[in-house]
Amino acid sequence: MPTVLESLNSALHQAFTDNVNVYLLGEDVLDPYGGAFKVTRGLSTRFPDRVLTTPISEAGFVGVATGMALRGLRPVVEIMFGDFTSLIADQVINHIAKFRWMYNDQVTLPIVIRTPMGGRRGYGPTHSQTLEKLYLGIPGLRVVAPAALSRTDGSGSPGELLYQSILESEGPTLFIENKLQYLLPIQSQLDLKDFMITLDPASQGSIPPTYTLSIRGAPPATLTIAAYGYMAELSRQAVTRLAYEHEIFAELVVPTQLSPFMVEPIISSVSHTDALLTVEEGTFTLGWGAEVLARVAETLGSHSVKYQRLAAKEVPTPASGPLEAEALPGVDDIIQSALQMKP
Repeated sequence: MPTVLESLNSALHQAFTDNVNVYLLGEDVLDPYGGAFKVTRGLSTRFPDRVLTTPISEAGFVGVATGMALRGLRPVVEIMFGDFTSLIADQVINHIAKFRWMYNDQVTLPIVIRTPMGGRRGYGPTHSQTLEKLYLGIPGLRVVAPAALSRTDGSGSPGELLYQSILESEGPTLFIENKLQYLLPIQSQLDLKDFMITLDPASQGSIPPTYTLSIRGAPPATLTIAAYGYMAELSRQAVTRLAYEHEIFAELVVPTQLSPFMVEPIISSVSHTDALLTVEEGTFTLGWGAEVLARVAETLGSHSVKYQRLAAKEVPTPASGPLEAEALPGVDDIIQSALQMKP
């Protein structure tokens, strides 16, 4: 099984091979370094004219990439740490996401901005944040957060989602890669033999999939857990422990497209479990989970459904390992939240 890192790296190599208009811009992306997390390793050796190392000016080189996209190229931008997406907010929100509307759809913006988010590596307050909620709900911008999952035939993997974003989308994509996901193996139904995995019927072709995981042979689920990115992996571990240690059976719904948001698979699950727990690594207030709960409550109501959110504490992410673990939600926290919702 390839890891998420290997899948993303292979996808970049394939995209560069398949289309000469694909370029990469970013800091320290040249070999032998190959990027801070090695996702771009080997690209500058094979395609030296199309891998451009940049000054430390995120707003500047995202602006350059925007111009490249307007002229028909397909730039991929690496922002070394997701925290630094704050420096490109003007380019993304006021330019990239709006140009197709402003110019009456006479231009396209096939630009992919890749960035690693998340903590748990002791990098401290300015290199460990989970900030994608700042970019959710912006018209014209797609936000994708792959999981370490794939369909049985291997499609829907992080690499395929990246490849499709680069070559098959004519609009801008913010592509979120959690740091601790990189070394996870990509697993499908064939690998996760204790789980049944179903896919939202709308998740076909280039539409990023939504996975629903449940313990194979278990009684009907009484809890829906919704999570994405690395929190989906921690939630999967929690689902296993809840079943075997507490006889609480849950369905785990894992979307890989965060915006535009497709809430239907979560609603479908909650409609028969009558309980929803959202899990995210970003901070609690005004987060992804709040939007999920609001959408589900608007559809199903709140009279018979239990709702709860789990997220990071509202403090800067500590550099100290024990304090960081206290600030960010983990498997035990997911289990405790689920136990609090037990009928």
